[in-house]
Amino acid sequence: MNPDQSVSGCSEPAQPFLDWLHRVDPTSRHLSLDDLRQEPTIYLLPEWGTDEEALDNLAEVSNEIFEEQLDGWYRVPSVWPDDRDLEAFLHWFDCSFHSMVIDIVKKRPRHTASCQAQSCSLR
Repeated sequence: MNPDQSVSGCSEPAQPFLDWLHRVDPTSRHLSLDDLRQEPTIYLLPEWGTDEEALDNLAEVSNEIFEEQLDGWYRVPSVWPDDRDLEAFLHWFDCSFHSMVIDIVKKRPRHTASCQAQSCSLR
C-alpha cells in the first residue's frame, strides 16, 4: 500500500441517484437501490487525519467521481444534474472513509484494452 494514500468507499448511490436514473432512463424502472449498490467503487484519496480533512480531499474530486458514477449508469451528459459539488455528492451518495487497505495479491493486475475489472489477468 502506498503510505500516501488511504481508501474511501464513497460510491454507493443514495435515493436521489436512483430517482434521477428512473426519470432519465425508462428502462431502469426495475432497478432498486440494492441493485445499484451491489458493486461499489472504491477510490484512493490522499491520507487524512480528521474527518474534515477527509471531506476536503473528497471535495477536490467529488465532481469527477460524480461524473464517473453518472456515466456508468447513463451516458448522456445533457441530462446529468448541473450541481455536482461536494454537498450534492453527499446527498446523492452514501459515503464512508476507511483508513486501511491490505493488498495480499502477490501478482499485479495486467490491464489491456479488453480488460474488465472482473476479468483482468494477473502477471
